[in-house]
Amino acid sequence: MRLLSIQLHNFRQFYGTTPELRLSASGDRKVTVIHGNNGAGKTSLLNAFTWALYEKTTAAFASPDQLVNKRALAEAAVNVPVECWVELACEHGATQYRIRRSCRAYRTETGEISQTKSDLSLKYAGEDGRWRISEQHLDDVIGRILPVSLHQYFFFDGERIEQIVRSNKKAEIAEATKALLGVEVLTRAIRHLGEARKTLEKELERFGDPETQTLVQQKQTLEEKQEQIAARQGEIESEIEQFKNQRQAVANALRESEAVRAEQKRRDDLESQKQSVRDALEQCRVRLKSILSTQGYAVLLPGAIAQFRALEQGLRQRGELPADIKQQFVQDLLDRQRCICGTVLEAGSDHYHQVKAYLERAGLADVEETVIRMGAQMEAIARQIPIFWQTVDEEQRKIGDLRQTLSRIETELDTIHEQLRNSPLEDIRNLEKRHEEIDAKIQALNREQGENDQRVKDLSQQIEDLRRQIEKHQATETRQAQAQRRIAATEEAIARLKQVQTNVDRVFRSDLERRVQEIFQRIVVAPYVPCLTEKYELHLVESTTGQERLVPASTGENQVLSLSFIGAIIDRVRDWSRRDQQNQYLMPPDAGNYPMVMDSPFGSLDETYRRQVARSLPTLANQLMVLVSKTQWRGEVAEEMGPHLGRQYVLVYHSPKADVEPDAIALNGMSYSLVCRSPNEYEYTEIIEVEG
Repeated sequence: MRLLSIQLHNFRQFYGTTPELRLSASGDRKVTVIHGNNGAGKTSLLNAFTWALYEKTTAAFASPDQLVNKRALAEAAVNVPVECWVELACEHGATQYRIRRSCRAYRTETGEISQTKSDLSLKYAGEDGRWRISEQHLDDVIGRILPVSLHQYFFFDGERIEQIVRSNKKAEIAEATKALLGVEVLTRAIRHLGEARKTLEKELERFGDPETQTLVQQKQTLEEKQEQIAARQGEIESEIEQFKNQRQAVANALRESEAVRAEQKRRDDLESQKQSVRDALEQCRVRLKSILSTQGYAVLLPGAIAQFRALEQGLRQRGELPADIKQQFVQDLLDRQRCICGTVLEAGSDHYHQVKAYLERAGLADVEETVIRMGAQMEAIARQIPIFWQTVDEEQRKIGDLRQTLSRIETELDTIHEQLRNSPLEDIRNLEKRHEEIDAKIQALNREQGENDQRVKDLSQQIEDLRRQIEKHQATETRQAQAQRRIAATEEAIARLKQVQTNVDRVFRSDLERRVQEIFQRIVVAPYVPCLTEKYELHLVESTTGQERLVPASTGENQVLSLSFIGAIIDRVRDWSRRDQQNQYLMPPDAGNYPMVMDSPFGSLDETYRRQVARSLPTLANQLMVLVSKTQWRGEVAEEMGPHLGRQYVLVYHSPKADVEPDAIALNGMSYSLVCRSPNEYEYTEIIEVEG
């Protein structure tokens, strides 16, 4: 998707119809910068994009139900509607689109403002160059261009971008990320095949023999139970997330209390340490399991090694090793009928039989070769045994130390809990009681989740057993046999698609994590490393002590982490798109070609981070639109982004205040007003293009 232009009419601060803002998107000059002071309309302009496309606004956009310009409403007669619209021109693939969303509002006789629902229209340019109105469902058309679940990646408030890292909707972020990759194509295919399989099984149940009908019914019952458990697992995830939010709110309240602030801070630190120790403990268990499964066999072989050594020694004592002659050499002499000494070896002669007798001894050469090879293997295994025990002992020691550390942390947490629960302050006691209740509910949900996981595994095994029974069952009718073949083919297709889905997700996630780390570490000076979990949750870890542990990130670091995540997604999807362009199996047309529209991306960053982010942003996106204040567009940002500038605009805010202090910005050697006195009693913003 490439943004071409945007135009507004009576949208928030923008009175009347603005000039069409043409956006840069070619070559190195792919950056468009919008300059404006706070309150001039930068956030409104950002939300004009998301409102036009999806009728959605950002969290920082106040009063989203009041879109129509106040001056336009004040100038209109009572009950006369005033129109407000945003028109966005874009290009996707080889097609150009013009998307317009509009709404109306009017003043009632009581002075209240009533706003109507929005209307959406979409035109596209045909191959003949003529513009046509789309007859398809418009939201679906826009969804194919840029799905709504992904818009937070490409249109965002830079000062609140860290919410991508801190968001409680991580499952939605994971699904949106997979949608970029095209994995939802596989998900839909699996779902549709599953529905087809159910249809085929019902057909089999209808005309199959009684035993087959019973097996199919049992399998369907188990699958329904499995689906119910899966639905419950989703509910549990949501409930746990809600309780965690409540627990965080309680912790914040305790942190704000002067009386127990130190205790709560200590508890926060201990909880972080506890999680790090648990992670390290799990890593030790995984390593120990891997060592036992891949090297444990060696401890069972000392007897076999001793037996081999005894056999080898016996061969050497009898003089059978080493073999002094090769079997092929003897056979060549017999075939030529002449010994190396020149004696003729005629078949049946004494000399012939004497040389032929060497064939038996010469056969030991193969034995010798085998002994040498096996001897090297046996020695390697023998050397591996003490190393194996040493490694096992080391991992066991680490596990023991970590368990002791965990026990100490939990004891200290219990002590803090008792102090807060027995506090002389009733508010503190109530908060701690609530904290305890929430923890108990989370633990209960975690237990239920674990039990459900086991139930799903058991049901999966039972379903697989029934599936095999149905496959093996002798069909009594031709149609039944045909249905069984269709079901088997459907299940095989589902299994293969799931494996492809898993493989693609694993490889992409690993690739994405590596790219996030590259971008983040290029910007941030701290020795932190971003890690991406299977659920696409981002964490920062550091290992300066030799052991990985989670670290709390600052607001600036979280902003950089979120930018790194977005940039890495665009970069990796672009790369995968190039790999897939020959086949177009997963990636949609024009995949990897995405714009970024950012409001105030430098607000909470220090000078070093601003420079690094400004240097990195133009390399991450195919097209970049940045909305900045004068203080944010300071030396290092202008210096780094200057070579990539295509177009610049200024938002001129007209204030009705009589004592307003004018402000201006110098761009390309010219001065442009940022704030000036309004010629009337209304505030409004106009858009001026920067020359040069």
